[in-house]
Amino acid sequence: MTLSWNEIKERAIRFSKEWADTANEEADAKPFLDAFFDVFGITRKKIGTFEHRVKKLSDADGYIDLLWKGTILVEMKSRGKNLDKAFQQAIDYTHGLKQNELPKYILVCDFN
Repeated sequence: MTLSWNEIKERAIRFSKEWADTANEEADAKPFLDAFFDVFGITRKKIGTFEHRVKKLSDADGYIDLLWKGTILVEMKSRGKNLDKAFQQAIDYTHGLKQNELPKYILVCDFN
């Protein structure tokens, strides 16, 4: 669904008010991201997957919070967590992705 700039703006304002007190990654990341993409008229289930498994450089499994292949990788953290570490974690995950899966964007978020 294509939305006008004004519709996106109105949805973004509602979103920011509705999620203002959100703080916990485990409890809130998935519904938060579904609502975030809905701001833009995007149904997350059609474009991205939660907990996308990848092999990290250490050969251990890692789980990307949300991956829209070729577009965006999202790493969520609870409020107040170090976003520099979250960004490095996201970069580490990219080593386990195929070339066509590599994101153009990385988004890290602590609900703040």
